[in-house]
Amino acid sequence: MRFFTILLLTLYFMHASSAAPLAPPARTEIDALMVKLQESRCEFSRNGLWYSAAEAKSHLLRKLEYLEGRGEVQSTEQFIELAASKSSLSGQPYRVKCADAASLESAVWLYGELKRLRAPARAAATSK
Repeated sequence: MRFFTILLLTLYFMHASSAAPLAPPARTEIDALMVKLQESRCEFSRNGLWYSAAEAKSHLLRKLEYLEGRGEVQSTEQFIELAASKSSLSGQPYRVKCADAASLESAVWLYGELKRLRAPARAAATSK
């Protein structure tokens, strides 16, 4: 019995230590997306209820922390797909509603913001 306990603990710690941290460029993009979300003052729908952008940011960062601890997120796109596009519990897509515009799926909104974030970098790279 002691052997199996040691084996299970060893496997657990091997898995926990194998979780690679999120690469700094991806973390920078995700942080920038979360700032955009909070500053947008848009509303965020989760499982049929609407929340403030600040509450959405907090929720999404908790999901990121969980997934990052498991080594499941290595890119901004993975963050959007795994943490920021739908409820892990119900599977319902998250939605974003800004001002008087129609709501849209959060993945669409986040990919649009990501494209805008990356646009200056692309412009600088092509002008060299």
